[in-house]
Amino acid sequence: MSRPQQTDPYSHRRKRKHTLRRFVEFRGMSRLSLKQYRKDVKQLYDGPKGAMLAVGSMVSLHEPLLGLMLRERKFDVTRFQNILDVGSGAGQILGHLIKRANPQAQLIGCDLSHQMLKRARSRLNSQRPNYITADLTQLPFDDDSFDCITCGWVIEHLHDPRPGLRELARVLQPGGSMLLLATEDTFAGAFVSRTWKCRTYNRSELNGICEEVGLPWREQLYFTKLHRYLKMGGILVEATKPAPRSHLVSHTCQS
Repeated sequence: MSRPQQTDPYSHRRKRKHTLRRFVEFRGMSRLSLKQYRKDVKQLYDGPKGAMLAVGSMVSLHEPLLGLMLRERKFDVTRFQNILDVGSGAGQILGHLIKRANPQAQLIGCDLSHQMLKRARSRLNSQRPNYITADLTQLPFDDDSFDCITCGWVIEHLHDPRPGLRELARVLQPGGSMLLLATEDTFAGAFVSRTWKCRTYNRSELNGICEEVGLPWREQLYFTKLHRYLKMGGILVEATKPAPRSHLVSHTCQS
């Protein structure tokens, strides 16, 4: 006698939430050419919305919570000497790096929007970082240039994250670490997507893509215990670029 098929009592509710989220989420990226979409994004951040980015980061608590996370060394930036902040925006991450990183560490902030970098320079009022206007998919740096990369809420502007993540892997030194922050495919993430004309990411899918391009996740992070419990705050991870096997064998022999 066959067992009666069990039904999921919450499947209808989940399906309804998924449909509503997909309705809210920005879908225009796939309808535009890459060139036109990049132009639109640059205009968005160059304009009034970009000017309010710093305020939005404070209101959403993303900026202060990130500062708390770095202060508590959940991602310890004091261990690095060459740090690249990709998509610096108004300096939301770069400002914390100035405070928390090794005083001798080199800091570089880059962004597609030159106007956003001007705002970051003015807001942070520090001579320490160097600012470079650059496209995430075509970074003007040599291979293995940095032992740390921070990339906060940037890959959402790539329909396919692989070209950007491969470029980050290229400029990251073997054994180096990347702090990656991305908007998750939740209901709250859908509203972020609509506001900033970007996409969201499924956590397991992004994990697989990072593994594919050579940036496996070392640890999943959360702003606070409450964020961990409620699965809030988006995707925050430390990814690492594996050291060459020959280096690992040599280090083991020397030990």
